[in-house]
Amino acid sequence: MPYIGEDVAQIGILSKALDGLWMRNQVISDNVANVDTPGFKASKVAFEDALKDALDDNVLKGKVTNIKHIPIGTSSVGNVQPQVLQSQNTSMRMDGNNVDIDLEMADLAKTTIAYNAVIQKMTKEFQMLRSAINGGR
Repeated sequence: MPYIGEDVAQIGILSKALDGLWMRNQVISDNVANVDTPGFKASKVAFEDALKDALDDNVLKGKVTNIKHIPIGTSSVGNVQPQVLQSQNTSMRMDGNNVDIDLEMADLAKTTIAYNAVIQKMTKEFQMLRSAINGGR
């Protein structure tokens, strides 16, 4: 059985994933709402690679003992922020709009499934913490 510190760390990771997925849902909703807006450019949310890099155990990490030291390999999960990227160079229509409604709806479905899966995993983590705190009762 993992110790409680691992459960807390897992919850932090899941929380960052939820933040990214929630932002992605908002951006997709904005894209869909503007499907008929001339000149509107669709946006995407990227966070998975940054989260993966922060979790990479093979990264050399240095200990900062002085405020003037340069941090080495200190990208932590807490520093991961979702990035909103706007596509400027494509157009789906003559009016300059590049929203592909079919792609957006597919991305919305994938995001919803991923969000629900992360919520289920987080619920299990909280149940394990509660069990550990209550001594297995």
